Order: sequence, then structure tokens, then C-alpha cells
Amino acid sequence: METILKLAVQKSGRLSEKSLQFIEKCGISYSRNKTKLKSRAHNFPLELLFLRDDDIPKYVAAGIADIGIVGENVVAEKGEEVDVTLKMGFSKCRLSIAVPQSENYEGIKSLNGKSIATSYPTILKNYLDSQGVDSHIHEISGSVEIAPGIGLAQAVCDIVSTGSTLLSNGLKEVEAIFKSQAVLIQSTKLSEEKTVILEKLLFRVKSVLKAKNYRYILMNAPNDAIEQIKNILPGMRSPSILPLAEEGWSSLHSVVEENDFWGVIENLREVGAEGILVVPIEKMIT
Repeated sequence: METILKLAVQKSGRLSEKSLQFIEKCGISYSRNKTKLKSRAHNFPLELLFLRDDDIPKYVAAGIADIGIVGENVVAEKGEEVDVTLKMGFSKCRLSIAVPQSENYEGIKSLNGKSIATSYPTILKNYLDSQGVDSHIHEISGSVEIAPGIGLAQAVCDIVSTGSTLLSNGLKEVEAIFKSQAVLIQSTKLSEEKTVILEKLLFRVKSVLKAKNYRYILMNAPNDAIEQIKNILPGMRSPSILPLAEEGWSSLHSVVEENDFWGVIENLREVGAEGILVVPIEKMIT
């Protein structure tokens, strides 16, 4: 019987779409029917389970799912016994405390004795305890931002991406208490056979993640500028150099880190490089 690795992903929402897009970038194809809660991959020994994000750590801890993609905040809040294998680099957000815009906030100590509404009571309590603050925590699910407006709480603690939802509800962000992104978690009960499959999947995942941080560039340059360009563009080892039909000119190909990209381009132009083309990298294997 073929060994299948079971991957839990959020069944709907932004994290779901980004997780599935990432799986597709890893070269894994599957059929998805919105009425079904699982789907078998066509070209890799993987089965996808579509679950509520809050349930993913529990299913992975129990070994019902072998691995899962879920928000780091959910893992911390649920406290299930799972291993965080890899940070995925997408769905970045933060868990923040917010108060009414009209309030004169004077620091975390000003929340002593006040009530805070949240869907993340564990993370919030741990933070307040670390700051020596004693607040009343109201655990609610959904529509946390309306709590001050209806008199349920004097502050909220919720997930923030852009902050627009807080602003539209008359709130201002005052304390960022937890940074989060999508993470790949795995069961502590993974068999040897499934561990082998997971390693193959991680090889693909890491290749896609690495590619996101690099750009492939091509340029034409006079031969007398090649040594200068090589110092600017070491690439992974050194740039590829191909002679052009025009005498005294060559084409150079290399890879540049995203963070260094614009500075590198400016330096290349200064030493005579021209016709610079920039190409995204889908996968990068080193």
C-alpha cells in the first residue's frame, strides 16, 4: 500500500488561497471540489485536508494530519504538541492591542484593571503577565473590533495586517505583541516512511522560498568592463559570460538578491552595462 503524506490547509480564506498557490508552485497538482474536505495530489504522494485553521494544530498533534500550513499565531494560541518545521514567508501579520482613538494612551500599564476583548486569550495573557499588567480578558470570536463601541471592553487585541479595519471602527493600534506568518507544522508521530516523503516536499518548498528572494538578470557589456561587473555581480559563484556577435561585447547572466537589487543595478549602469533584463525565478536549487 502506498504511503501518503496528509497535509492540512485552511479550507477558505486568504491563508487557504496562498497555501494552495504555494503547493502548486512546488509542482504538485490536485483537483479541488469545494464540497469535498480532501483531495489527493495527482503527481506526488500527498493528500490535502481542508479544515478550519483553528483545528489544524489539533489534527496534526493527533496524527490525523501529518503536516499543516497555519498561522504562527494559531500555533501559539492553541499550544498543541507539534513541531514548527519551516516559516513560509507569506500571510505576515501581527497581533496587536488597540484602544479607542479618543483615548490618551500612556503605555501598557494604563491597561491595568481594564477589559480587553480578544480571540487570542492565551497569547494576550502571556504578554500581559510579562509586562506585569492585570487586565480582564473577554474571549470572543469574530467582530472583535466592535467590542469597545458596544461597551463590552475598553480595548481589543486582534490580528492586524494593514490597520484599516481598526481605523474604520474608531480604534488605534498601541501595542504589537506577537508577529506571525504562515508556518509548516508537523506531527511528532511521523513514521519513517512519511518522513522520507516530507523531506522530498521540503526540498521543493525550500527551492520555491529561496527563489522568492532572488532575481535573474541578463545584460550586455563591453569586455573591458567585465572584471568590474564580476566584482559587482558574483552571483552564486560567478556570472555566466557569453560572447556577442558584436566584437568587444559580451552577455552576462547572474542572480541578485532582492534586497540588493536596485543598488546593484545602479552600479552596473555606472560601469557600462546596458540592455539589462530582469527575470523572476520560479525555483532555485542549490
